[in-house]
Amino acid sequence: MFTDRVKIFIKAGAGGNGKTSFHTEKFVRKGGPDGGDGGNGGDIVFVADSALDSLVDFRFAKHFRAENGGNGGSSNMTGKCGEDMIIKVPLGTVIIDDETGKVVADLFEEGARKVVLKGGEGGKGNSKFKNSRNQAPAYSQTGQLTEEKSVWLELKTIADVGLVGFPNVGKSTLLSVLTNAKPKIANYHFTTLSPNIGVAQVKNKRFVIADIPGLIEGASEGVGLGHYFLRHVERTRLLLHVIDVSGSEGRDPYEDFKIVNRELKKYGKSVSEIPQIIVLNKIDAVADKSQISKFRSKVSKLKHQYRIVEISAAARMNLEELLNVVGDELEKLPPKKPLNTEFYEYSRPDPNKYVISRADDGAFVVSGGFIDEMIRNIVLDDPVSFAYFQKVLKEKGIIKELKRRGADATSTVRIGEVDFEFDE
Repeated sequence: MFTDRVKIFIKAGAGGNGKTSFHTEKFVRKGGPDGGDGGNGGDIVFVADSALDSLVDFRFAKHFRAENGGNGGSSNMTGKCGEDMIIKVPLGTVIIDDETGKVVADLFEEGARKVVLKGGEGGKGNSKFKNSRNQAPAYSQTGQLTEEKSVWLELKTIADVGLVGFPNVGKSTLLSVLTNAKPKIANYHFTTLSPNIGVAQVKNKRFVIADIPGLIEGASEGVGLGHYFLRHVERTRLLLHVIDVSGSEGRDPYEDFKIVNRELKKYGKSVSEIPQIIVLNKIDAVADKSQISKFRSKVSKLKHQYRIVEISAAARMNLEELLNVVGDELEKLPPKKPLNTEFYEYSRPDPNKYVISRADDGAFVVSGGFIDEMIRNIVLDDPVSFAYFQKVLKEKGIIKELKRRGADATSTVRIGEVDFEFDE
């Protein structure tokens, strides 16, 4: 089953905790602190792999977590760093943050690599807190925690040429005779359910063709499969607009042409401005040849001039001409590029900022990046560490701000997972 959009959950590894330890060895006097640092957590890394052609592997595997860093050990031994989680995706995969809707990465080229989430930093062991005033610190730093994020993976097919048109106009048949692709072909009155891709060759030049499933009126607003497939048109350099000029489905070929172009225009400027070649298909089934001349006459009166090629994919008529026209046109066009946008970067909370809010039970809650970092550096049952904690709260103005907001001796102040009685 072809899958081109899926939501997954990712989490970088947390940092390992620093070790609180003291050197003890026979015949060695005054052993000092020797707690080692925790290891860093693993990163979440996405890599583009041309061997993949859909996101089907993510239909059931939804959660991806990098390894946590190991805890520090005695004798100043540093904990093991967590293994990165490598997530392979097809070329053309766009990563979108679920919460903001912003683009995180566009993995456009083979081997493209993006570190989306950084692992947490390992905590420092107690040996790092030794100084002239505190020769034997009995505390260490905890590892940096990480948050789980949800992202959308959206595949935008990368192809030089896209085949567009109504259902059952012969796009799948055309793809099969122009390339090495083997799409399922039948006289369906409904559209192909997934894009098919093949490689064509002419004059020692190779290019990729994608059969974009049939569009119908209202596709740009989501009618039928709508946006589900229009996104695959965005990457193409050239469109072959396939028209059933025989009218075998009872539709008017020129009206089909106008409807599909209208949907492309509604979808967005990036799609509507892609160069088009009109491919009049099924010419072998045209009973009245004046139908072709009438179509050409109507198109010639348009402001934009289109190149028209008459073929029959089923009868393999004029296919060489079509390939030559496509090859010549592609030579004039610039190569496709990744999305031109400012990519969203996940960042950790600002370690200098905090916020004060009220919980449902009335407690004053102090949170934010500053609090997260401070909690990592204190041990509440160590007198020296706790004294440092109180000092920082006063110097940062948190005690003063709590008092201004109405905190008194009856109030509860929640910092991290610990509740305190307010005492100014």
